[in-house]
Amino acid sequence: MDNNRLIWLNGQVLPLSEARINVLSPTSQFGANVFEGIRCYWNEEEQELYGFRLEDHYKRLKNSMKMFRMDDKYTIDELKQGLIEIVRANDYRQDIAVRQTVFIDGFGSWVSKGPVSMFIAPVQKPRNDVFAEEGIRCCVSSWERISDRNMSPKVKVGANYINSRMAQLEALENGYDSALFLNNQGKIAEGPGSCLFIVRDGRLITPALSASILESITRDTIIAFAPKELGLEVIERDIDRTELYICDEAFLCGSAMEVTAITSIDGVVIGSGKKGEITKQVHKTYLDIATGRLDAYKKWLTPIYD
Repeated sequence: MDNNRLIWLNGQVLPLSEARINVLSPTSQFGANVFEGIRCYWNEEEQELYGFRLEDHYKRLKNSMKMFRMDDKYTIDELKQGLIEIVRANDYRQDIAVRQTVFIDGFGSWVSKGPVSMFIAPVQKPRNDVFAEEGIRCCVSSWERISDRNMSPKVKVGANYINSRMAQLEALENGYDSALFLNNQGKIAEGPGSCLFIVRDGRLITPALSASILESITRDTIIAFAPKELGLEVIERDIDRTELYICDEAFLCGSAMEVTAITSIDGVVIGSGKKGEITKQVHKTYLDIATGRLDAYKKWLTPIYD
């Protein structure tokens, strides 16, 4: 991690070491914050850094504020300009990830709605290798995914990620790389901070939005381009646990992990035990879109330096 980078905090560009938050604030004590993890990709030929689907990220961020009952004082343009300002201040000209967090500051309690503050923190993060053969080993977690009946996964609130923490730690401590959740109906939901696709007979299958999953922008991107660019049928439906063991390919997706192949689940080898060809095609097309190499999707890109 680059400890010399600059951070945007409430309109100020500060060295990371000077960006401070009140330890007694609701965000520190109760995880009262909502956030977006945003990717920006460097296009070497165009010498441009592209922010991927910024408006969609900010619509989701504002929806999280609304569902979490936070005060919302930011326009989408202000959210976008803050990101552009801090990325330019760091002069990043490589792939990066940006954490943009709106949090409840001050000395309130766990029911406080404000005052609201925001930080924007970019950091270097190279893209994953599309053609790497290896993948990750997952298990089905003993922890149930949160649902709309308790702590909705539609809200990207910091406190919700304790659910993902428990599943991820359990997986790591049992010798796996990551986990998959069952929802309260006993169907497959998603991974810790990522959505799931499986491949069966050449079709992409993913749990529906009603299956206790985040309204993932990466998932939505794949659903949009897979039929048009790859000729793949995409089906949104329930997935049983046992169906994981007999699928041809499986992968997790999200802004942080992009498209990451799953090569075994609960010790059962998926397909050939290597990253599948459809997974590679999906990953390559996703990166082609995010880096500005497919003109039809340039509407999703925001140039940082133009």
